[in-house]
Parts: sequence; structure tokens; C-alpha cells
Amino acid sequence: MDAHPEHGGRRGVFIAAAATAVLATFGIALVVLGLNPSDGPGPATAVDAAGSSSPSAVPFAGADKASKEPIRAKGPGFGSLLPGSPPVGLAIPSIDVRSTNIVGLGLQDDGSIEVPRDASAPGWFTPGPSPGQLGPSVIAGHVDSSTGPAVFYRLGELRPGDRVDVTRADGSVATFSIDRVRTYEKDDFPTRAVYGATTRAELRLITCSGDYDDDTGYDSNTVAFAHLV
Repeated sequence: MDAHPEHGGRRGVFIAAAATAVLATFGIALVVLGLNPSDGPGPATAVDAAGSSSPSAVPFAGADKASKEPIRAKGPGFGSLLPGSPPVGLAIPSIDVRSTNIVGLGLQDDGSIEVPRDASAPGWFTPGPSPGQLGPSVIAGHVDSSTGPAVFYRLGELRPGDRVDVTRADGSVATFSIDRVRTYEKDDFPTRAVYGATTRAELRLITCSGDYDDDTGYDSNTVAFAHLV
């Protein structure tokens, strides 16, 4: 199973297809499952090398940059939690990822998740929890581009126990430990497992993988699941 296939000569850039239903249908599913509407978007769409789908241009607001120490709270069975604060940096030493540019990703008009314009920049799904809050925080990134490997090219190489450090706008660093890495065909994407409610602070790292087609892009997604430590 190839989590980061060859990229030479490919014109398309694809990431994180999360479901096959439109947002309205998915919203009904969330009600049935008892999940928060921020627990999952509709399907992601592909963009070409020119970046026809734009990320959110709304700047992050309300961050307390004066505080450098994380404020941890504990609830019954929740473990350590952090207050809300947007991610501004990402480091994954085991696969040589280091980024100080994290863009905000929202939903497009058709209910699909936005994707980063820049193949080197990870994107945080802003309707969901920020890293360290209760629930699954989602960061998506490109696997490659028309010019070569992108930020999550080696995501499939992660192993249980690998560390992920997310620097937040309040100056704190949320450190996560990888639990597992899985690859799913896009038609069989486990939306609830990725975006559904959790009993602790967790992180999802998502990129594309599998076989590539010039018309439809990649046929799979690789997802790394992690928890706050």
C-alpha cells in the first residue's frame, strides 16, 4: 500500500476526501450520531496545480500571545486538555516535517473541505477543535505537487509513538503521540472514526495516497491518528 506514490509529471494536487455525501446529508448523519456539527465536513475536492480552491483568508483572532505556559484542565476520563488556540507551527521530527505556516481551512459552498493553495503549507480545519482541545483536531496537507514532494509526502512512514509537536498561537506547544496510521479508499473513508467525537484531545493528519489518475486524482487517503500527551 503506497502512502506516498511517485509524483513525477503529475499535474494534479489532491488531499483529504472525507466523505461522499454532501453537507446537508452529512448534517443529518451527525444528528443521528449525536456528534457536534464541527466533527466533520463534507467531501473534499481536488484542486489543480494552480490552486483553484482557496483556503480561508480570515485571520486567526482572539489568541492570547502573552501566555507561554499551557493551561491544562482535566475532566472525568478526558485526560489533559488545552484551551482553544489556533495552530501556527507543526513539527514531525521522524519524517522531517517542520512548518511555521499553517493556513485555516473551512467549508466551500458545496460542503466540501477547503484545501491549501501552497503544497508546502499544512491546513487546519477551523470548524473543528484546535490542537489540544477535547475532540479530533484535523490538519490536512498535500502529498505532492507538479514540482515534487509536498509537506505530507512521508506521512505514511509514521509509526506508533512518533511525536508530533503543534505550536499554538498562545505560545504553548501541544505534543501528540501517533497511535496508528491507516490508508482508506476514498469511497470507504471512515468519516465517524476521523471526525467523530472522542473522549480525549486527539489529532488527525490527512493526505492523499494510493493510485493516481489524471482525471480523478488519488484513490485513497492516509490518516495518522494521534493523542495529546
